[in-house]
Amino acid sequence: MVAVVWWVISTLKDKGQLEWVQWEMFFTSTEPWSTYIWPGLENTLKAAALAMVIALPLGAVLGIARLSDHAWVRIPVSIVVEFFRAIPVLVLMIFGLALFAEYTNVSSDDRPLFAVVTGLVLYNASVLAEIVRSGILALPKGQSEAAMAIGLRKNQLMRLVLLPQAVTAMLPAIVSQLVVVLKDTALGGAVLTFPELLASANTMSGYYGANVIASFTVVAVLYIALNFALTSFASWLERRLRRGKKSTGAVLPANDNQPNAGAGAGPGI
Repeated sequence: MVAVVWWVISTLKDKGQLEWVQWEMFFTSTEPWSTYIWPGLENTLKAAALAMVIALPLGAVLGIARLSDHAWVRIPVSIVVEFFRAIPVLVLMIFGLALFAEYTNVSSDDRPLFAVVTGLVLYNASVLAEIVRSGILALPKGQSEAAMAIGLRKNQLMRLVLLPQAVTAMLPAIVSQLVVVLKDTALGGAVLTFPELLASANTMSGYYGANVIASFTVVAVLYIALNFALTSFASWLERRLRRGKKSTGAVLPANDNQPNAGAGAGPGI
């Protein structure tokens, strides 16, 4: 890794890419940020947030439905999940754009956003459904048997026993998928002319005259910061959930005046 980093820095230096004039506009002018970077970042966050908010509950419902005892529920849901999980997310975005163009009244300015969100939701909800299903199945069977032995119904078993335990185990995989959602918004900018962060960097270097290496380095740093913030929040949430699940049994303090109180008490006490 040290050799690779040294080679990259040496090559950039030989090509003049590390000179201050190539990076100056990002530190001395607000125009690259206000005109290109911040609007692109806002669109990236908007598409990712919408996709996450829709895909998370939809994936949970599909994952639970795949565990249904009723074949008329389990089989169609399994087909839907496997179908959308097998199709590349970019293809889903392209189909979504064509769908909104032909069969809806969505304006041409909003179609790229709708198409990106649609593709992200369909693909990632299917992946999240598998994460939820596998997380629930990974729990010991004794949990279900004990809950059914005390008379809980199936919906109570899922809601009160299985899901609360499975969420903690599933959280790392869910967060990894949410990071994928955030990064895949760049596909919309590459193909659907959705003005997200990466597309804004392309426009900035093509029309504003910004250095290409500097532009994409700034974008890469922003993506790293966003993903690091997301994973850090998830790690904090996981630790909090694990602490909340630990037993906190009450310990009665000893009586200093009567350390053996009750030890020799007769039957009338």
